Amino acid sequence: MTPQRSSPMRRYDDGCAAAHALDLVGERWALLVVRELLLGPKRFSDLRADLPGISPNVLSQRLKDLEEIGVIGREQLPPPAASWVYVLSEWGRELEPILQQLGRWGARSPTRPQAPISLATLVSAMKTMFHPAAARNLNGTVALVLGRERFQLQIAGGELNVRRGVPEQADVTLTADVQTLGGLLFGGLPLEEAEAQGQVIIEGSRELAKRFPSVFQMPEVVTRSQ
Repeated sequence: MTPQRSSPMRRYDDGCAAAHALDLVGERWALLVVRELLLGPKRFSDLRADLPGISPNVLSQRLKDLEEIGVIGREQLPPPAASWVYVLSEWGRELEPILQQLGRWGARSPTRPQAPISLATLVSAMKTMFHPAAARNLNGTVALVLGRERFQLQIAGGELNVRRGVPEQADVTLTADVQTLGGLLFGGLPLEEAEAQGQVIIEGSRELAKRFPSVFQMPEVVTRSQ
């Protein structure tokens, strides 16, 4: 049975499945909510903090919309937290490769704005812009310390595995904020410059730290002639 929506939505009334997908998740902010939940369950307040441009009313409506169509659900955390959090359904998680392809496509735009990124954006960008050929001869474990968040990146055989948490043993640990790491990996910020200014702390293999940014490659920006 198709769930009934409690709020009117603009629809294309087009039999194309892509048009129907836009009916479902094409409203402003909807896919960005999905992007944030790809990192894991989040409370309403967490989503508000990670999406500072969205109003509480709009966020409430998008969450309601996404829950009604089955893209997300709600779960209660065990005590002592006992908070209600939003989580992606299995179907909702199928949007991850779609978001990654949209990100790669959008990165080619000559008018892409330079603006702060969220932690979820950084993690998605690492998965999206990873270049297997550039990592073919690189093997190692990189630990990222980003404020209170910890991630481990395993690079082996031209593949990248990103997981939350602290690895038992890392070849190198990089401590930085999200904007600095984004600059190092995607913005051309030299590692030596960031380290000299105290923006990043390197512990472990400096060779791996130097080579790490090279495995992420932004696509070529289009020109009008293309």
